[in-house]
Amino acid sequence: MNYDDAGVSLAAADASVARIAQIARRTFSPRVLTPIGGFGAAFDISGLGGQRPTLVSTTDGVGTKTEVARAGARYEGLGRDLVAMCVDDLVTTGAQPLFFLDYLAMGAVDPALVSLIVESIATALLEVNASLVGGELAEHPGVLEPGQVDLAGFAVGILDPDQSLGAHRVENGDVVLGLPSPNVRANGFSLIRAIYAELLEQVRSGRRGPSLADGRFLYDALVEPSVLYTPTVRALTEAGLLHAAAHVTGGGLAANLQRVLPPDYGVAIRPWPWPEIFTHIAHDGDVPLTTMRTTFNLGVGMVLVAPPAAKPAIQAAVPTAIDLGVIERSREGVEWIDA
Repeated sequence: MNYDDAGVSLAAADASVARIAQIARRTFSPRVLTPIGGFGAAFDISGLGGQRPTLVSTTDGVGTKTEVARAGARYEGLGRDLVAMCVDDLVTTGAQPLFFLDYLAMGAVDPALVSLIVESIATALLEVNASLVGGELAEHPGVLEPGQVDLAGFAVGILDPDQSLGAHRVENGDVVLGLPSPNVRANGFSLIRAIYAELLEQVRSGRRGPSLADGRFLYDALVEPSVLYTPTVRALTEAGLLHAAAHVTGGGLAANLQRVLPPDYGVAIRPWPWPEIFTHIAHDGDVPLTTMRTTFNLGVGMVLVAPPAAKPAIQAAVPTAIDLGVIERSREGVEWIDA
């Protein structure tokens, strides 16, 4: 037997890597010192990060959203989801993203599909001024089916510790603002797959399923790619307007906001109108409010904590920002104000 007999195509892998190299080179800055294809990537950080340059790293994946995307062969947004999950974590520290590596596993390497996903990664990285310096393409026959993919990523940024964001800067009276998310992004898809198992079967058979009030098909709304918050958060950080930021991913708003609050500080979160996709999920799955709040972003994908004097400037820069509440000393954690 040879490797092809075992289900691994070295020719397809070689063709895919050649395409990846072409795409990745578009994201290179002059600080990238090595080409795609080596055993490691070198990146020049001289002159960055102030007097004590500090590297910050994050890692994440797209999770089971890949399976929802596979039902309708809608892979084109997965790379953006991956980048958003990683770099939007990174910027909450105040870090500037530098470079990114991806891990793409497939049941059968399809060079066209590889190119589609990596192109999506590269396009998102160009928006955040980060370079795709390497990664891994793995073929897993018998473990993953043809068309089935798994995506993970690793982001590195640089930080001047004297200008970092976080709980150490949060003060009594700070305002809490939310950056809106019109969709689910890449969290809660195990629950979504359970709720919409019948819909996904319809999509696999070529049917589109129900529509939302805005005319989009429900399935299209589910696979819509993530908002990238990094450019906005970086601009506000560089302007000196933020004390902290919390990326709303698994666990929902309260659990993630709690991560950037000092001990004995808290906030009462005001209600806001949910985008329609979330009301559909809650209704169609008969999902309790507590589960919705701990599973989905519900329309707020990034939370900003800022001094009161910065609020007008932030709202001018982001007119869609949602006023969520005020930090209070001696309040216990994050509470919800129910209308």
